[in-house]
Amino acid sequence: MASALCWLLLLLSCLLSPLSSSAKPHALVLPVKKDQVTHQYVTRINSHTPLTQLNLVVDLGGRYLWVDCDSKYISSSYRPVHCNTPQCGLVQTPFGCGDCFLTPGPGCSNQSCSVLVDSPKVSTSGELGQDVFVFPSIEGSRSGPLVSSPNFMFSCGATFQIEGLARGANGMAGLGRNRIGMPIQLAVEFQLRPEFAICLSSSTSSDGVIFFGEGPYKLLPNVDVSQFLTYTPLFINRVSTAGSYVKGEKSVEYFIGVKSIKVNDKVVHLNATLLAINKRGVGGTKISTVTPYTTLETSIYKAVTHAFAAALSKIKRVAPVAPFQLCYSAKDIGSTRVGPAVPAIDLVLQNETVFWRIFGANSMVEAKRGVLCLGFVDGGMNPTTSIVIGGYQIEDNLLQFDLKNMKLGFTSSLLFKQTTCANFDFKGKP
Repeated sequence: MASALCWLLLLLSCLLSPLSSSAKPHALVLPVKKDQVTHQYVTRINSHTPLTQLNLVVDLGGRYLWVDCDSKYISSSYRPVHCNTPQCGLVQTPFGCGDCFLTPGPGCSNQSCSVLVDSPKVSTSGELGQDVFVFPSIEGSRSGPLVSSPNFMFSCGATFQIEGLARGANGMAGLGRNRIGMPIQLAVEFQLRPEFAICLSSSTSSDGVIFFGEGPYKLLPNVDVSQFLTYTPLFINRVSTAGSYVKGEKSVEYFIGVKSIKVNDKVVHLNATLLAINKRGVGGTKISTVTPYTTLETSIYKAVTHAFAAALSKIKRVAPVAPFQLCYSAKDIGSTRVGPAVPAIDLVLQNETVFWRIFGANSMVEAKRGVLCLGFVDGGMNPTTSIVIGGYQIEDNLLQFDLKNMKLGFTSSLLFKQTTCANFDFKGKP
């Protein structure tokens, strides 16, 4: 994997323009805010000529960044990527050559490289293009000068694909393990280490942060949260888990090896074969920012909720609030530094000493006023992936994705460290 990545970085470095700023940035950073209605996470990136702000839903497992090119995409610096070019060859599964039978413009060019574009509602083909994108760099523990990528590659989506996205969104920012996904492109363009970290804020009024490049990852009050990382391997699913894909395409999503689950330090009895990815690409555990709450295959869901209810047997349950089934009166549950005082849920990883602990702040959802529910959802009898760790469960946790060494670093709740993901200094205050 490491040698293949080195070859890819070298190839991309030949195809992309050199660094446009006078100094090489240590790392790049983007703000990301939780949408109150959809529970999606939206980042803001400046692009086009003249510069325009794009609001993009963060898709951790998305192939690449895509933008609605049908609706008022105006930019003098846009250029299509044509078929049979080295840039088109970087696409893992090009979807053929596209021709335009309408008014030529962004998203509609003859002999353009056509790629698959995924959105929550529908997948379609779109034109691969290039344009100027501008990113804030990092100076110490604050956002620093802007740097630009004049030939950043992305795909053109259609206006109807915006349906289901947060209000005002122009597309999606794909962070998938892909040759032209954002992490690899930015690593090559700005000579960064091929790794990135996400830190999603639980607040709908304060920004969380996405880092591109190596740490330290500093949050106020001067806390280097990279020091708290625990590591586990990332796995490749040999079968794509995208909404649409080409036969033989591998998944670009991020899978980890959950071996067992514990509730209140007790092992939950479940069908362990569901925790492995089989030859058809079914099973396993992945992390998602477009799935609001962790979803579990039905038998796993029943086992976990049964164990959780047993551990809280002294507290009376109340009527469920969809989509949750296990709910309690908030007044009957105490509070701690890391949220409601409920049993911890552990995802046990490569061995018993490595586990991702989910505290009350990430397990309990205020489903309605005065009602707290276990924020896990029944994913059905035959889901493609047995466990999908959703956005709510990773809020105020730092997750670092090391694409060179194929490992995930995670912190569990930063509330224990007396900081949150809303504590990055985007205003550049001293």
